[in-house]
Amino acid sequence: MQPTITVVGLGSGDADQLTLGVWRKLQSASVRCVRTDKHPMMRLFEENDLTYASFDRLYEQLDSFPEVYAAITEALIEQSKAGEIVYAVPGHPMVAERTVQLLRERCPQEGIALNIIGGESFLDQAFTRLGFDPIEGFQLLDAAGLKASLIRPELHTVIGQVYDEFTASDVKLTLMERLPDDYPVVVGHALGVAGEEQIVTVPLYELDRTPGYGNLSLIWLPRTSDDALRNRSFERLHEIVAILRSPEGCPWDREQTHQSIRKNFIEETYEAIEAIDNDDPDGMREEFGDVILQVMLHSQIEEEVGSFSVYDVIQTLNEKLLFRHPHVFGELGASDAGEALQNWEQMKAEEKRRKGIDPAKASLLDGIPPDLPALMKAYKIQKKAAKVGFDWDDIKPVLDKIEEELGELREAIATKDTSEQAAELGDLLFATVNASRFIQADPEEALARTNQKFKKRFAYIEEQLRISGRTFDQTDLTEMDRFWEEAKRLP
Repeated sequence: MQPTITVVGLGSGDADQLTLGVWRKLQSASVRCVRTDKHPMMRLFEENDLTYASFDRLYEQLDSFPEVYAAITEALIEQSKAGEIVYAVPGHPMVAERTVQLLRERCPQEGIALNIIGGESFLDQAFTRLGFDPIEGFQLLDAAGLKASLIRPELHTVIGQVYDEFTASDVKLTLMERLPDDYPVVVGHALGVAGEEQIVTVPLYELDRTPGYGNLSLIWLPRTSDDALRNRSFERLHEIVAILRSPEGCPWDREQTHQSIRKNFIEETYEAIEAIDNDDPDGMREEFGDVILQVMLHSQIEEEVGSFSVYDVIQTLNEKLLFRHPHVFGELGASDAGEALQNWEQMKAEEKRRKGIDPAKASLLDGIPPDLPALMKAYKIQKKAAKVGFDWDDIKPVLDKIEEELGELREAIATKDTSEQAAELGDLLFATVNASRFIQADPEEALARTNQKFKKRFAYIEEQLRISGRTFDQTDLTEMDRFWEEAKRLP
């Protein structure tokens, strides 16, 4: 006779809701197992003298739920080889019941027949007692695996398996990443169980201070159309940009092309960099959004012609990050930033090979964007050349080269040949960039700091003139230089 396990659902806890088929199966069974006897339906077992074996001991013996569920599954499989057993679980066997999923995976491999008889799940009581229709949009989430990215305020959300205050605390902290601290949430205990049911609405910050959590507890977030919450989602941003570009949207946005807004991308990026340099969190928050908007607009233009969408952009980026970090998501290791960067470069080369590009035939200077600012571009060119040894050993010949280029610039100025002067100035700047590498200073950042310093000192000169009621026409270089020296001494 083939070994058989029959799984039955004990329902949500109300004996009147137990199905007739499950009750008959429980009465006729010779061997009964229950995952836990911490369930209101166990009173019915006692009243009708139904013997059973519980796996509650495993919860005390093992360190984690996955270990408990694996041990229960193993025990059921071994016990079934002696004859048919009936395994009873709370609620519905196919709703939030990990042991049943493990049995569905293992039983075919072990040659065991697996029968599943449904029962009322806690969701049935949630729909009834909380009073919402799942057709409006609904999701069921596990408290143990809850992530902020899963929270969608436009859907009714039930969070199950909230066993205790510690779990409720974890849920609270996760929800606070997406929702205001005082957002109202509903806590339900033992829904549908006479004399035990509790339904309370509390502000989110009090979620773990509410007593009564146990095996029959859940949390409900009613769906909302509150724009303040919707506007915190990426999907809402995608929707807004699509509307702006639609026939019913903004006339200006509809007319834009990649080329017409190309300069906007550059401008917004520099404004974001300015906010970073100013260490301005409010400015960063706004300017980063403006940069993201440029990505969204360009992606939307391509989505409209069917080339790709912003979700393809995100997928490509995620796959690139996973692939280029084998020391994080793969088998390689990296003990420091240098080894991590080496892994990154190796994986970049592998990407090229997969695209049919032979890295050995490509120029080492390939991959540098042609429209980079010249100072930044010079820095990248020199770094790439230095990787293969085309570099000086120390900074002394670099400084000698700067002096040499400065001398050649002086000579070009003496000839009054403007073309030659510009060429020699370029050589001097290129040599200066080389020096920045040896002192490990990014030339773009170094010059940006100097620009800021100049603006601050020049503003001091302007302020001193304003205080004295004069303009630049009413001063001279000697006085301005005195103010400049004063500004240098300021903190």
